[in-house]
Amino acid sequence: MNKQVITEATNEQDTSLVVPQPLTPLREFWFYFSQNKGALVGLIFIAIVILLAILANFIAPHSPSEQFRDALLAPPVWMDGGSWQFILGTDDVGRDILSRLIYGARLSLLVGCLVVIISLILGITLGLIAGYVGGFVDNIIMRAVDIMLALPSLLLALVLVAIFGPSIVNASMALAFVALPHYVRLTRGAALAEINKDYVIASRVAGAGALRQMFINILPNCLAPLIVQASLGFSNAILDMAALGFLGMGAQPPTPEWGTMLADVLQFAQSAWWVVTFPGLVILMTVLAFNLMGDGLRDALDPKLKQ
Repeated sequence: MNKQVITEATNEQDTSLVVPQPLTPLREFWFYFSQNKGALVGLIFIAIVILLAILANFIAPHSPSEQFRDALLAPPVWMDGGSWQFILGTDDVGRDILSRLIYGARLSLLVGCLVVIISLILGITLGLIAGYVGGFVDNIIMRAVDIMLALPSLLLALVLVAIFGPSIVNASMALAFVALPHYVRLTRGAALAEINKDYVIASRVAGAGALRQMFINILPNCLAPLIVQASLGFSNAILDMAALGFLGMGAQPPTPEWGTMLADVLQFAQSAWWVVTFPGLVILMTVLAFNLMGDGLRDALDPKLKQ
């Protein structure tokens, strides 16, 4: 009788114990990322900007270069004299500001992607070579990186654009070049932390070549800080491109680019505040959203910050 009671009690305890299933890497990433509310807000805002950029041809009320000569510097719709035809008003030549902002998002995101991809690929390659090979090659690469870091990045980009000529392509190449040192240093440091670990030594003993060691074994374990840096570099690229456009060294009129929009109407800042306020706010909110998302990525990918 006692054995039966003990057996029944044991069965009840066994059924009450529920072993939690381990989280998949994707679910674990989303769990830690979603804990940061600011990162979620930034992600939602970035998703909206991307959606607007993709669907600009259908969402924008007007063409970005269409001029309405009877509505020069028209105020926003909520001001006296404003029209629903121009929700955010028009600029000095009668172009709809809202439409130019929507089309400008397409160009700004494209430039950000181009700058990050080029600088990331070159930075990873040079950083892995410097960290894995070491010696004289490491010294050459890192001294060149130190020289680049000693110069102000925006000033260096201005010099490069002035040499090759002002255009959106040259400005993108210049920004990718000045962003390169950050990825090189980050990749080299992560590679040095991994190069003496057991799995790398075992792979070397098994006969793995240098390219396989760098790009197959070491690189995947260095991606977490690089992803965070890439998200922050995206916001820096948008901000720097807006600065170059404001100085007349980036996209040239009438291209709808946020920095160029500011430069074209700077003389009307006091008489028509909306022509500079809305492009400035869009730049500010986009850069802030990428920075917030970068903080969330850091929280989700850095093992030291996980509790």
